[in-house]
Amino acid sequence: MEELQNKVALVTGGASGLGEACIRRFVGLGMKAVILDRDETRGKTLAAELGGSVRFVRADVSSESDVQSAVDTAYSAFGELSVVVNCAGVAWASRTVGKEGPHKLDLFESVIRINLIGTFNVIRLAANKMSQNTPDVTGERGVIINTASVAAYDGQIGQAAYAASKGGIVSMTLPIARELARVGIRVMTIAPGIFETPMVGAMTPEVQASLASQIPFPSRLGKAAEYAQLAQNIIENPYLNGEVIRLDGAVRMQAK
Repeated sequence: MEELQNKVALVTGGASGLGEACIRRFVGLGMKAVILDRDETRGKTLAAELGGSVRFVRADVSSESDVQSAVDTAYSAFGELSVVVNCAGVAWASRTVGKEGPHKLDLFESVIRINLIGTFNVIRLAANKMSQNTPDVTGERGVIINTASVAAYDGQIGQAAYAASKGGIVSMTLPIARELARVGIRVMTIAPGIFETPMVGAMTPEVQASLASQIPFPSRLGKAAEYAQLAQNIIENPYLNGEVIRLDGAVRMQAK
């Protein structure tokens, strides 16, 4: 894909799972990439494996200084930033009222801070810098892709915090796309279903099989490479903007 060569992407949560799949796909297409992740060991290992087209920045998405440093790294190392993919997130679960009492408020706040506020923090800082890019022939200066979840629509028992955080990402996609239209930055969100990620990989084979059986077709877990493929499609299609795409094999999650 010649039009993608030498584009520069910043991927949060880029050291593993969906983010790592994006990094690998982008570099394979001739792009440059900055991995933003809290896991320094995995991040540095991946960057070393992929070579000079990749930089790693240890960062917390909810930290203004950390994210600004990652954005600045894209420009200092590669001279540009035109793609952002927000994959960083957590899926901590707890019932509103459980055996040990009410949902811990600090846990709820942490999930919202990492997943929702962290995503917005990256958007605002990256978009501020990207708005100064020289536009391409279509007037585009960049594209931002966020990660929500099917839990935004049919969250399960124990997912109040997670569903709220992902629902917030869904809800802010259109208004941010409308705001950034004036500077030629597109904003899209992918809402994945049940994917083969380290989070799911920690579950027993029986639980994974049970989850896969709920998916109509194809009746299997999603592959991280399929997420990365959709991210590429979004970057390449200039008319995709302000929308949330479910990537889930037609699954609709049951209550539990």
